[in-house]
Amino acid sequence: MNFLRSNRKSIAGIALQGAVFFVLAIAITWAVTFGVSRASPATPPVDQAAESPAQAPAPVDETQARQPVPAAWLGLSGSLRAMVNTPDALRADATFAAIETDAAIADPGVHETGLATPSGDSFYVVAMRPYDGTRSTVGSYRLGSWPVPTGNPMYERPAGVIEVTEENQDTPVSSHFHLRDFLTHDQGAVWPKALVVRPKLIDKLELITQELERRGLPSTLHVMSGFRTPQYNALEVGPGGRARMSRHMYGDASDVFVDADGDGRMDDLNRDGKVTVADARVLFDVAQSVEDSHPDLVGGLSAYPATVAHGPFVHVDARGKRARW
Repeated sequence: MNFLRSNRKSIAGIALQGAVFFVLAIAITWAVTFGVSRASPATPPVDQAAESPAQAPAPVDETQARQPVPAAWLGLSGSLRAMVNTPDALRADATFAAIETDAAIADPGVHETGLATPSGDSFYVVAMRPYDGTRSTVGSYRLGSWPVPTGNPMYERPAGVIEVTEENQDTPVSSHFHLRDFLTHDQGAVWPKALVVRPKLIDKLELITQELERRGLPSTLHVMSGFRTPQYNALEVGPGGRARMSRHMYGDASDVFVDADGDGRMDDLNRDGKVTVADARVLFDVAQSVEDSHPDLVGGLSAYPATVAHGPFVHVDARGKRARW
């Protein structure tokens, strides 16, 4: 009996010790897992931005680094993209002289100024090659001869011509027009070509484009005929044909039509399902409203019907006095 009692006490002691060791083991495990980690200094959070690869600097907006184009150079439309004049006239322009950083920019040719328009477009100087109006050619390009001046300033021979090359023909002179748009339709293989075009005409065409847009009409103007050399103009002078003193020879006239669908003919502006002279009259009315709003651009306007050679169109010029026919 004593032996049994003694063994029971031993077994109980062993069980108690086991329980104690078990509890201690749990306590130690808990301390290691939770207590020690809490007592340790907190690991600083990872700065993901700092560990990520360095970000490339944002690209510089070049328009912010370029001088702005003087507002007067942008025309009444705000859409001109080139100054066109003779080298002497450019150098005599006080605004041009104040901004110009490269003297060579006034030499004959097409030059990018490095100036920026409000929309971020580049601006160009188109320096004409001085021309006395008496020679019949410029290089290999045949011009013919301008009529003898009458004393009327409108009919003075051009003081210079733009030399248009295959390389510079795409130079924008405004938001919607390029040098190539105003070239005479002859001597296709001869380069350089000679061109006379006046910024007032381009400005007027841009204002017509804006007015078409304002009225919710198609607004893509196509220049059917811009500058005509005297030689080219003379081919159809006569009753029912071209005027001997056509404004096209002086660079301030163009025959235009709206061609938003790109089919090479006037669009249906009055939406009657047909393309007739009535659509040309819609364009005439738009051009008339531009003249009413901008008297400085007054000139000639006339709506023409279609022929076997072309669709209806409108003659627009900026001769400086009102003319209708």
